Amino acid sequence: MSGHNKWSTIRHKKGAADAKRGKIFTKIIKEITVAAKLGGGDPNGNPRLRSAVDKAKAENMPKDNIERAIKKGTGELEGVNYEEIVYEGYGPGGVAVLVECMTDNRNRTVGDVRSTFTKCNGNMGETGCVSWMFDKKGLIVVSKDADFEKLFEVALEAGAEDVADEEEQYEVLTDPTSFIEVRDALEKAGFAHESAEITMIPQTMVKLDGKNAENMLKLMDRLEDNDDVQNVYANFDISTEEMEKLM
Repeated sequence: MSGHNKWSTIRHKKGAADAKRGKIFTKIIKEITVAAKLGGGDPNGNPRLRSAVDKAKAENMPKDNIERAIKKGTGELEGVNYEEIVYEGYGPGGVAVLVECMTDNRNRTVGDVRSTFTKCNGNMGETGCVSWMFDKKGLIVVSKDADFEKLFEVALEAGAEDVADEEEQYEVLTDPTSFIEVRDALEKAGFAHESAEITMIPQTMVKLDGKNAENMLKLMDRLEDNDDVQNVYANFDISTEEMEKLM
């Protein structure tokens, strides 16, 4: 369904995610802080904060770190004032790329992101140039060990839009507003998820191979390695075999 999802799955299998745990913590702390600032410090009344806290717990972030990040967001502790910005552009082969950032220095971040695009045979575009190619959705990934028919039934009854049988996993799609409700219903029914997030799903995919595929993976890796970058979404489609060969 998503080149980004395939990319994330393979990186995780290769252990790249564990090697960058410190960066993962940094990004989650920023998300918790901003979510608490915008919607209050109670996860039960703030869906965005609850999702961020759940993600932190899934990464085994210490409870003290989570509580400090919330207090910085609500103003109980002094903290950095982060600004949310989305940059758009094109990767190798005309791939659409969305880059979600949280930064305390807009000039630094835009310079770094533009430089990364250029070095990887891409280019930054104007606001709105590619965002129309993506739909904001909740995505819950469940192992193929699960009973598909029961998963389908529980998910749709809880308000999911679709359940897809992909190559290596089942993917449950939801509207962002019903994401937590569907995720909780699946957990209650005994379906453990491999990942669960609000994400951007591309409407169409661009097939890449050879040098374009290599440069696209470099672009993704370098963008995600930037502390100011929270999420990167792209509509590339690279075969699993080629992706594993290049990484």
